Amino acid sequence: MFSRFVRRLLRGQTLKEWLIEFLRFCTVGLGAYIVDVGLFNLLAYHWSIDLPFDQSMTAKTISVSISIVVAWVGNRLWTFRTQEQSSRGREFAMFVLVNIGGMAVALACLAVSRFVLGFDSQFADNIAANVVGLVLGTAFRYVLYRYVVFAPIPLSASSSRPH
Repeated sequence: MFSRFVRRLLRGQTLKEWLIEFLRFCTVGLGAYIVDVGLFNLLAYHWSIDLPFDQSMTAKTISVSISIVVAWVGNRLWTFRTQEQSSRGREFAMFVLVNIGGMAVALACLAVSRFVLGFDSQFADNIAANVVGLVLGTAFRYVLYRYVVFAPIPLSASSSRPH
């Protein structure tokens, strides 16, 4: 039973190939995280431009949006480059939806910490959202990227595509 699970997890890859893929995923994610945090801080606190609505909320919306594009390009061109897709537009839309799901995971962790457990300090918020939420959200995203967004095209679908 365990070996069947491992075979399914590896999806035809060796353990080494899977580990390389996973490390690439983590590297791309770190790059996107740096873009997100760096751009957010530049827009919200260091550039003297007035953003519409709330400065921080608008800055965060912009930084997350750009980091999603950075993550998609990195994962498409490096992490999952060997996985063919019939539609890059569909793939990108699925990628965005998965990232919204990952954000929901982090927000759920924060909500449980604040509203169920009653922890409301800055430290507790950061642990809930940026440690627990980040770890769970990253696991969520990786599984869905691997098995849904960047999943290989089934042989029957790829053989019917024009070349």
